[in-house]
Amino acid sequence: MRHRVAGRKFNRPTAQRKALLRGLVRDLLLNESIRTTEAKAKEARAPAEKMITLGKDGSLHARRQALAFLNDKGVVSKVFDEIAPRYVGRKGGYTRITKIGYRGGDGAPVAQLELLPQE
Repeated sequence: MRHRVAGRKFNRPTAQRKALLRGLVRDLLLNESIRTTEAKAKEARAPAEKMITLGKDGSLHARRQALAFLNDKGVVSKVFDEIAPRYVGRKGGYTRITKIGYRGGDGAPVAQLELLPQE
């Protein structure tokens, strides 16, 4: 039984799965839009929104927490200085997932994960 077991495993060991999500979130915050499979987009949405929420907090502790997840000072500074101030009046829901179609090679459903435009 898998009652109350959250999250997808993507047929990967834990370390690879965490690295995959960190990379997806890093690319999303850097480019503000990524194309990936629908399942990966759905999994990457939650940590991406958490990073933006930490950016809205703006404290040193929040910056260190974001840096511990992202491992990239440039992306963390972009989140805290550019991205988070856009969403000051918003309580959540900073991203949008748009279904694009199916990948040619294996037929996997592809989606675009993007940050919502500035309010």
